[in-house]
Amino acid sequence: MILNCIAVDDEPLALGLVCAFIEQTPFLKLTGRYSSAVEALVGLQDQKVDLIFLDIQMPNLNGIELARVLDSRGANKPRIIFTTAYNQFALEGYKVDALDYLLKPFNYEEFLHAANKALSYAELLQRSTNPAPAATAAPEEHRIEDDYLFLKIEYQLVRIALKDILYIEGLKDYVKIYLQGTEKALLSLTSLKSLEEKLPSKRFMRVHRSFIVSLDKINSITRNALQIGKINITVGDQYKDAFGVFLSKWV
Repeated sequence: MILNCIAVDDEPLALGLVCAFIEQTPFLKLTGRYSSAVEALVGLQDQKVDLIFLDIQMPNLNGIELARVLDSRGANKPRIIFTTAYNQFALEGYKVDALDYLLKPFNYEEFLHAANKALSYAELLQRSTNPAPAATAAPEEHRIEDDYLFLKIEYQLVRIALKDILYIEGLKDYVKIYLQGTEKALLSLTSLKSLEEKLPSKRFMRVHRSFIVSLDKINSITRNALQIGKINITVGDQYKDAFGVFLSKWV
């Protein structure tokens, strides 16, 4: 697989270095180099780009702002690896769905690590392509494919087996996925509502505004609560009717 790439940086030396790194990487093809985000935005109208190596601190339109503009393209947007001298933008980079974040000065080994992550991401998406029409296909960040959920976790697309999910907790703009056999939850920048719409209703149920549970992982239930392992989860008022239908199958 070959990824079409562009580099965007207002510093000539930094731009030249990134372009040189791209050109010496076999699976990357340099299709454009731009000294401003505005120039890049114009250039992107005339070509298909898979990956952008993007500086953040630039005049007129910075890298974060360009990423937000491109985000409106949905599944067809190019992926971004930020290249910057300022580590305070790491969280912003995650929020705009960046694949990685290279802190200047970086060497070729660090560049190649980020590029390989982009390649792995692209290959995983290719393998998980859904034949359904694009208008009804699930966004690639949380696509359901057979018995797996593909979810964006810390700058990479991770495949999560549905059978391993115990429950999912919603935290404003994030969700925490608790898995069987692991103590540390996975954190992903998506909404609980979005996951609720994608997960199979026969296997998962939303029982609270902050919780989705795996039905076959429930150890015990009462009319107003359930237990999964050592965790007790209260059933919210607006979910009691649906939960009552499920509860009737237990008695």
